[in-house]
Amino acid sequence: MPRFSHTIDGHTYAFASLKELLAKATPLRSGDVLAGVAAASARERVAAQLALADVPLLTFLNEALVPYEDDEVTRLIIDSHDRAAFASLSHLCVGDFRDWLLDDAADTQTLSEVAAGITPEMAAAVSKIMRLQDLVLVARKCQAVTAFRNTLGLAGRLSTRLQPNHPTDDATGIAASMLDGLLLGSGDAVIGINPATDNVVQVVALLQLLDAVIDQYQIPTQSCVLTHITNTLEAIRRGAPVDLVFQSVAGTQAANRSFGIDLSLLAEGRAAALSLGRGTVGRNVMYFETGQGSALSASAHHGMDQQTCEARAYAVARAFQPLLVNAVVGFIGPEYLYDGKQILRAGLEDHFCAKLLGLPMGCDVCYTNHAEADQDDMDALLTMLGVAGCNFIMGVPGADDIMLGYQSTSFHDALYARRVLGLRPAPEFEAWLARMQITDAQGLLHTALAPAFQAALLRLDD
Repeated sequence: MPRFSHTIDGHTYAFASLKELLAKATPLRSGDVLAGVAAASARERVAAQLALADVPLLTFLNEALVPYEDDEVTRLIIDSHDRAAFASLSHLCVGDFRDWLLDDAADTQTLSEVAAGITPEMAAAVSKIMRLQDLVLVARKCQAVTAFRNTLGLAGRLSTRLQPNHPTDDATGIAASMLDGLLLGSGDAVIGINPATDNVVQVVALLQLLDAVIDQYQIPTQSCVLTHITNTLEAIRRGAPVDLVFQSVAGTQAANRSFGIDLSLLAEGRAAALSLGRGTVGRNVMYFETGQGSALSASAHHGMDQQTCEARAYAVARAFQPLLVNAVVGFIGPEYLYDGKQILRAGLEDHFCAKLLGLPMGCDVCYTNHAEADQDDMDALLTMLGVAGCNFIMGVPGADDIMLGYQSTSFHDALYARRVLGLRPAPEFEAWLARMQITDAQGLLHTALAPAFQAALLRLDD
């Protein structure tokens, strides 16, 4: 007997399990087709969505998509679930939950109070029956404020990760990109480098470079070299100036194992960073990246659709009180998100689910050059994320990452979003921009080069 079903025009569509129902209800994306879990037709997808709307939220507490005894992410989700926070939602089905979220009574304070009672699977389920405007409206009501050397996620703010990657980790090239970004108001979320040469010696050198710039100009921000957590732990042991510990995470134990991590290693990294005491206004020291398709690419998705897997990754992130989390939404490629339409939907789903779970969510608004997408698609996603209250985006010189070889958002894209939506940088960083004469009293960029950086520009010219 099928567990779930719905009849359309006399034809009954049956779904054998909650896992199958969630997968068949997911809006079309290439990764689910590749995995063989997608609905066979638009009618079957609609039938699955209608059936999913009738599923009680309690079902997600009683039916694990990956067995509890086999998966530490499942154990984390179940063991950390806050029954008291869930109490006010426990009588709802998925469709009722959507209506509850959209109601004005579900304000920022209310959503904060229930966040610990919402599981990733509940968040994924309700997102599958929501329009894009629903995802934007609810996410905008959510707020996740974190702090290290500045305060991120406040209402009316949009921060940026200044991403000065270089294909050979050349110090002058990195410095030039940093200067470019700082003079365009970027870098309050983090100044973060993806190292081209991923070994501990190089990681330490890059950390020292970033720390020297932040210290010289007294920039109220944090640095990060996005290397494997084991490299960061070794860098800490060698006395490197580590602000944030970075790691890519996924939604199953097997997928995390493919990254060379488990929950205990993440806990070790967080403890090591906290022991350094480098924060000035807060103690959030972790930075996580995620992306739809990562579990599937590792053959570690356990038959789940990629968006539900992605939402489970947010449970991993939530457990370690991160400063920053972002989905690298179009980075894995068209095998998982085929075109601009799928990337747009996925980016808004990811942001919504993470914010609903209480995470300080940002987004790398990006695509690879072999995807059916272009910068116009990214403009649409960037604008909608800005309206939705996204915590931060990327700032890449020219929007073209010459080391990783993909297209993202530029320093000017961040300025556009701030201008049209009336958003501002983190307050401490905003004050620093004014103090350094990078911006004027209205927060607009000065046309003349900030005096404090004139000597730096001359050194780069040499």
